[in-house]
Amino acid sequence: MTPMTTSSSNSALRELISFQIGAQEFCVDIMSVREIRGWTPATPLPRTPVFVRGVINLRGAVLPIVDLGSRLGLQMTEPTERHVIIVTRIEEQLVGLLVDAVCDIITVRDDQIQSTPDVASDLVQQFVKGILSMEGRMISLIYLERVLPDREAEAA
Repeated sequence: MTPMTTSSSNSALRELISFQIGAQEFCVDIMSVREIRGWTPATPLPRTPVFVRGVINLRGAVLPIVDLGSRLGLQMTEPTERHVIIVTRIEEQLVGLLVDAVCDIITVRDDQIQSTPDVASDLVQQFVKGILSMEGRMISLIYLERVLPDREAEAA
């Protein structure tokens, strides 16, 4: 068997989990998702960024909850029992992402992911790694590693 090459007809496959925030659809690599759970009210922490909803207890571990809509520059989420928390691993830390709903697990080739258009704002390009056009839907692939604030920049 020959190793897989990265030509356009034979590029690597990846699985993504798609979710909704408002009317928009986003996705992240499924390998960084640890679990999906229903909304649990978070305990606020003092002096945290507005997009950090607080923390919850996840089987004895403290899990910070990020309102992903707010972090992406969309409106703040008013969570209900229908909202979900996607527990992800960002670098070495577990983080819960508050989203409206999980939509689908999708399998794509790397060459199906289009680059973020140059006309997009700096904020969009900071968080959106690429765009997928599938079945009439436009799905933004998120840079998970950029969801948490940069600790060095916050200390300055």
